[in-house]
Amino acid sequence: MKRAIVIVDHGSRRDEANAQLEIIARRLRDRLPDQLIVTAHLEIAEPNIAAAIATCAAQDATEIVIHPYFLAPGRHTTHDIPAQVRDAAISYPSIRISISEALGLHPALIDAIVDRVNDTADRILVSKGVG
Repeated sequence: MKRAIVIVDHGSRRDEANAQLEIIARRLRDRLPDQLIVTAHLEIAEPNIAAAIATCAAQDATEIVIHPYFLAPGRHTTHDIPAQVRDAAISYPSIRISISEALGLHPALIDAIVDRVNDTADRILVSKGVG
């Protein structure tokens, strides 16, 4: 079985925002070198979900896991992404396609928040006594 992972974010008009997903994908490839890692954007930017699934199929993936790179389980993760995946999956009936949960309440996010908060020590934007 050849597994592929498609990381899906919202998509942005800002190239640097879209490029960040590629950085995440590159780091994931380093961590999971035996798996195909592809990016997709829900809207605005390319590639879209259908194109990412087609890329995986062209590289002989037999299983595709779609990972919504979103913090909360909102409309995009519960409706929009599943709808686009269902539409694209029709063309690949022999490939097992599933969707993971959004990042949501994953325990590692607490560590990430603590790290980000601790990193702000040198970035004071508002100081006491102003006003």
